[in-house]
Amino acid sequence: MEQIKSELVTLRLSGMAETLGMLEESRKIQELSLSDGLRLLIQGERDQRETKRYVRLLKNAAFRYQASLEEVSFDASRGLNKSQILSLATGNYIRNGESILITGATGCGKSFIATSFGYQACKQGFGVNYFSMQKLMAKIKIARIEGVMTSFFEKMAKTDLLIFDDFGIGSLDSQQQLDFMEIIEDRHGRKATIIASQMPPANWFDLFTDETIADAFMDRMIHTSHRIELKGDSLRKKR
Repeated sequence: MEQIKSELVTLRLSGMAETLGMLEESRKIQELSLSDGLRLLIQGERDQRETKRYVRLLKNAAFRYQASLEEVSFDASRGLNKSQILSLATGNYIRNGESILITGATGCGKSFIATSFGYQACKQGFGVNYFSMQKLMAKIKIARIEGVMTSFFEKMAKTDLLIFDDFGIGSLDSQQQLDFMEIIEDRHGRKATIIASQMPPANWFDLFTDETIADAFMDRMIHTSHRIELKGDSLRKKR
């Protein structure tokens, strides 16, 4: 049995090897038919691979903190549509390359909900990257200095879900506006994007000094996105 487990590990089937060890320890291995035993070994391998992939996706996403949709409060005062949230939780918006706009006052839970969608996407096997706008601009600046802008934008364009938090906090210079618009343009209708902002979408046009960029951004983000507008007092005060 030890030799079999060793061979499974050598073949990079460590999930099978671990399951085989558990069956051996529980002394159930002798009770199983060949087909039932194989079924359990395959399931063990699949479960381990899915777990490893989930851990890897979470690490790559670089979330600011942990969050899950199961923890979202649907208190009536928050103005959340539970059926909308549960529908989005299926991940179809990602498969369809759609976007979500989450707005509301400071501390009302925008970042938490955005991050919850990100964790849910990772569970479903999608690649996710989370950025505050400040962090995104810093990443772009470094990529430009290192001469890897093309590969950086290609990676951003291919990621299943990008989450941009704190949109509208701080101004963007002309180059930053162009860079951000390029990211949005590359993803429009192809990949999903979540934007969380304290400012209502009606005021987003004023964030851009170039009206052409502003028009293009509003056209791609405002008119074709799912809207979540949080209401009520800051959740931080309640704590």
